[in-house]
Amino acid sequence: MRADPLILDTAERVRIKPRNSESGRVDGAWWPRSRDLTVEVPELAASLDGRIGPVWRVAFPPSAWAVTVRELIWHGRLVKLEGIGSQNVHIVHVTGGNMQRLTLLVIPPEADPAAAEGVLMAASGQNNVAGPEALLDEFGARPVPENALARWESEGGRGD
Repeated sequence: MRADPLILDTAERVRIKPRNSESGRVDGAWWPRSRDLTVEVPELAASLDGRIGPVWRVAFPPSAWAVTVRELIWHGRLVKLEGIGSQNVHIVHVTGGNMQRLTLLVIPPEADPAAAEGVLMAASGQNNVAGPEALLDEFGARPVPENALARWESEGGRGD
């Protein structure tokens, strides 16, 4: 048990639903420390290895990440980084060596620790079927400019 509930260590930055869970829109959540996928993937791969085997592919929305390479070597294994423009900006798909794919909600790195912990717990809840935006909004973890843009677009882009 940790002394401060708002300080999350490496293992607590990724939470996955139990195996017998309702699938829903996400299989769990991940709270990276930055938007640099090449820096973040090794830690993510280490935390998922026991669940899906060695990670060999991470599909991500290019608009949400700073990525300069299409692959990296982690523990002697090739990990492909595949940018998919149509993918939800709050999601990554991670495929492991046993061909199991996990869909993870990505909590913005700049999120408040209490909000991030709430999203991690909710997204990994056994029968949670909420979508990414609903989970982020429920705990106030979505960046304010993004919420303002969504509101502006939902109002037809009018400034009145």
